[in-house]
Amino acid sequence: MDLLVVGGTRFVGRHLVGAAVAGGHRVTLLHRGSGAEDPFPEAEHLHADRDEDLSALRGRRFDATVDVCGYWPRQVRSLAAALDGAGGHHLFVSSVSAYADPPGPGADESTRLVDIDAIDPDSLPMTGEVYGGLKVECERAASESYEQLTIVRPTYVVGPHDPTDRFCWWVDRIARGGRVLAPGPADAPMQLVDVIDMGQWMVRLLEDGITGPYHACSTDPGWTFGEMLEGIAAAVAPDDTELVWADGGWLREQGVDGGELPLWSEGEHEQSMALDPKRARDTGLRARPFAETVLDTWRWMRDGGAFRRGRVSLTDERAAELLSRIPS
Repeated sequence: MDLLVVGGTRFVGRHLVGAAVAGGHRVTLLHRGSGAEDPFPEAEHLHADRDEDLSALRGRRFDATVDVCGYWPRQVRSLAAALDGAGGHHLFVSSVSAYADPPGPGADESTRLVDIDAIDPDSLPMTGEVYGGLKVECERAASESYEQLTIVRPTYVVGPHDPTDRFCWWVDRIARGGRVLAPGPADAPMQLVDVIDMGQWMVRLLEDGITGPYHACSTDPGWTFGEMLEGIAAAVAPDDTELVWADGGWLREQGVDGGELPLWSEGEHEQSMALDPKRARDTGLRARPFAETVLDTWRWMRDGGAFRRGRVSLTDERAAELLSRIPS
């Protein structure tokens, strides 16, 4: 398969490219270039800014195209115009943020999508409030542009090369041991997908010509935030580690939010982390044991991964102060 990946040097795209190369496919990456040596020397690299000039694609033909970095519908349309029908099977990486509030646990891919209230979505600045709606507009643009289309809507993606520091923060904090502030409720729904599993699955979707929308999540509804923290602890925590649960309402009263304790839903939109994974599972998404995900992430972090401890979290001092005041 001749595969074009738009992006492909970071997180999700990087692991998809790795799986495609390992599977013997011929891969071309279209990206801006990082200034450092390009990863995957066995692949072809086309350096371009998708917002400015896609002429590098003129006259090229591919069996399949993956877009991992489409955020505005204009980007989807301009890519389709540049490919001019020669991109083959198209896979667009969207997000579960594309859903309006799901009606309850087990929502499937037919769940109502966000309606964005904007005359010109392409003019909107990217914010958390419009991210999901813009992804919906990208999906619609892709549906209008490609006959053979797969849409992947991931939950939280975790694993090596994660640039967000969210999951990595918990791995780092729990691996350092001691009393760890854990935001309740412990039974809040949580869904993750291992980036390695996701990359391999997306390549199989293209190999098998599978189209349609799919959730990318590894666990059935019922897996919880508490199970995530306990699973991390089982893999990397020293003996002196204690998860100390604090009531979520109390934490919010102290001014703590999900930006300071990553992946915590703060009690809002929890059902977006309780989606039905059946369609993805039926098409080959397989989940490695969670401990392997944790250990792969931890090894990458220890081997020089770009994790920055203070970027998205409470300081140790603030956490200790809160731990000293948790109501009994």
